[in-house]
Amino acid sequence: MTPERQEANDIATKPHFRPRIALIALALLAGLGGFMAAGTAARAATTERVVTNRYSGLAIEGYDPLAYFIDGRPELGLPAYEAAQGGAVWRFRNEGNRDSFAAHPEIYAPQFGGYDPVDLARGVTVAGNPRFWLVTGQRLYLFGREDTRDAFAADPAPYLKEATQRWPALEEQLAQ
Repeated sequence: MTPERQEANDIATKPHFRPRIALIALALLAGLGGFMAAGTAARAATTERVVTNRYSGLAIEGYDPLAYFIDGRPELGLPAYEAAQGGAVWRFRNEGNRDSFAAHPEIYAPQFGGYDPVDLARGVTVAGNPRFWLVTGQRLYLFGREDTRDAFAADPAPYLKEATQRWPALEEQLAQ
């Protein structure tokens, strides 16, 4: 072994070196713990009264809420026709849809903030998916899964009754 390697080996095996490694490891773990705690807080803060994409801030993934009524299918809105309402950014296919929504968001926005009414009836908030939808009673409802949409479509009245009763308390728990 060369003298340089022997000296490096001696330094690495001396007792004063190990506490330094332990200190570095503790600092890294503390930093990782802080990062994980920050990630938990960020996830909790993404809960909203209106379902939005946590990265883009777009309500219903950028789909035009009026398209469900007019076209009978989900259609993506355009960045040129946006409106802010209810703490979310909504996109529309044209100026007329945007203006109609601005005048009557209570009619055109998904009911219950876009949360699945079947899950709300069970007492939990599950974000609706704009691809699983139903217009009934002149209102738009989004569902988290296809099976909950189908159950709701078969008999909406009991789900609506229970979801309507539970919604105020559940909405209060969501971040503003």
